[in-house]
Amino acid sequence: MKETITLARTEQEILACYPVMAELRPHIPQDDFVQVVTRLQRDAGFQMACLTDGDIKAVAGFRISEWLGGGRYLEIEDLATKSDARSKGYGGTLLDWLVEHARKHECHHLKLVSNTSRLDAHRFYLRKGMSLDAYYFSVKIP
Repeated sequence: MKETITLARTEQEILACYPVMAELRPHIPQDDFVQVVTRLQRDAGFQMACLTDGDIKAVAGFRISEWLGGGRYLEIEDLATKSDARSKGYGGTLLDWLVEHARKHECHHLKLVSNTSRLDAHRFYLRKGMSLDAYYFSVKIP
C-alpha cells in the first residue's frame, strides 16, 4: 500500500492516531485524547499529522509559531512511530514532510523538544540533519 500523510482533523481521525501517540504519551487516557487534541487545535494552533501505510504507522503533533528573536518556526511537540514499525523509514518520511510543510508555511526553522532520556530518538534526529541548538529548562508550578 502507498504511504500517505494527512492532517487529523475530525474526532474519528484524531482517535485513530491514539494507539501510536499513546506509545509516546501514555499518561493521556484514550477517553480524554480527542478532547485534549481538539482543545489544543482550537486554542493553540496544534495540528496532528499521521502517516498511513494500510494503518497508521507514525504521528506528529506540531504547531507553527513565531519568536521575536528567531522568526517563524514549526515546532514538533510529538513524533511517534508505532513500535512494530520502527526503523522502516516511517518516522523519517514524516519528519521530511514536516520540513516541507514548514517551508510551505514560510517558517525559518523547524524545532523539536525531546526528553533528555530519549537517546535513540536523539541519534535519529542527528542522522536527519538536526542539530542540538539549545537547552530547554523548565520548572514545575505547584
